[in-house]
Amino acid sequence: MLFQKKSYLSFILLSGFIVTGCTTNSAIETQPNSLPTPENWTKENILTQKVNSEVNAQWLDKLVTPTLKQNIEIALQNNRALKQQKLAVEIAEQSLLVSGATLWPSLDLNLSASERDYGTAISSSELSLSLKYEFDLWGKLSASERQANLNYAALLAKYEQQKRALVSDVILNWYLVVEQNQQLTLSQERLNSITQNLAIIESGYDSGLNTSLDVYLSRNEVASERSNVASQKTALQAAIRKLELLLGQYPKAALQTNVQEIPELTSNIAVGLPADTVANNPELQYMWNSLLAKDAGLAYAHKQRFPSFSLTASAGGSSEELADLLSSDLGWSLVGNITAPIFNAGRLAANEEKARLETKQSEQAYLETLFNTFSSIENGLTESSNLKLSYDANIDASNNAQLAQDVSFEQYLKGLVSYTTVLDAQNRAFSAQSTVIKLKYEMLNTRLQLFTALGGDFSSILSKDVK
Repeated sequence: MLFQKKSYLSFILLSGFIVTGCTTNSAIETQPNSLPTPENWTKENILTQKVNSEVNAQWLDKLVTPTLKQNIEIALQNNRALKQQKLAVEIAEQSLLVSGATLWPSLDLNLSASERDYGTAISSSELSLSLKYEFDLWGKLSASERQANLNYAALLAKYEQQKRALVSDVILNWYLVVEQNQQLTLSQERLNSITQNLAIIESGYDSGLNTSLDVYLSRNEVASERSNVASQKTALQAAIRKLELLLGQYPKAALQTNVQEIPELTSNIAVGLPADTVANNPELQYMWNSLLAKDAGLAYAHKQRFPSFSLTASAGGSSEELADLLSSDLGWSLVGNITAPIFNAGRLAANEEKARLETKQSEQAYLETLFNTFSSIENGLTESSNLKLSYDANIDASNNAQLAQDVSFEQYLKGLVSYTTVLDAQNRAFSAQSTVIKLKYEMLNTRLQLFTALGGDFSSILSKDVK
């Protein structure tokens, strides 16, 4: 009767352990169906077609020339940072295999031979086969495997994020080289123009028509523009080297682009809905899977506090002669093992609390990334619209400044205005033309950054074998 009561009590305690171990509460308060996601963006008159739609594929095709496409694919194959991330994914895949192996029995074969001499030589040989299996009673091993799976999924998302960022960077740096080339050409044209003006002014001075002040001002302008041309050449070479590094090449500033102009992207970008961004943006997917992995780690830490049940079976034999080992009588054994933590100075409890806090920290990091992404998109939508207005205004300003420059020099030659008026008109014309070039690149930059934040995947411009 006493034995029956003890057995019943043991059963109650064991059942309690099982129920407690299997009902680990998640530390994540944020759920996918209740994310703080707005129904739509605050910007009005936007295209709500999905970001990976034909609408965006059209302007991407216009943007990416065959040569640029070839360089993008070179970057995807050779970029060292991307290779590192790919290796990180492969390492996580092996960790996943290691974690999954713990759910299976392990089988070990042991063969040993020894010889001892205590006045008489004694030889012995042993052969044994052992099987060990740990029962995943509380789901501890499953939690560990789930954590490994989620870490692997997170790194896959991070790899995808890095691929898309690389494609965007190659496009942007390609057109940065184009922009710097245009700025250099503009500076050289201006240098040629003011050098011709200097020759006219010096000739007029020799004839007594101009003052020495005009000569000095003109010479100063020529010297200043020579310095600007040199600086522009340095900036161009730096841009080329940056692009070469993205392509995995030696940065010798030898790469040439076959594009002379930055395309003017007049069509609108399709942005989809905020909920689409959560599903498409690989950075958000990386952060979410990392959060789930932390939560699985919390479950594992919690279940570490419960007993482990394992079964070990072995069979083998021994013989004085190695040749007779297989023909000797074999013995076997079956051992059940229960290991339960009793006293560890609070280590397991602290590990669980640490895992819970890390999960909460990861949750806040995910929400911060989510809102930062939304903020980047909202800013990108506003900036895209304002840059277009600024670009149109600067086109008019550039045309008018060029006309003012021509008229001012003609009036100077007639003695109607001072040379300082000519210099002011020249500077305005040059600044307006330079600003138009910069704004064209900024429009492209803003659009690509917005497209990437929305979760655009560039698949329409890549060959099937590199997607």
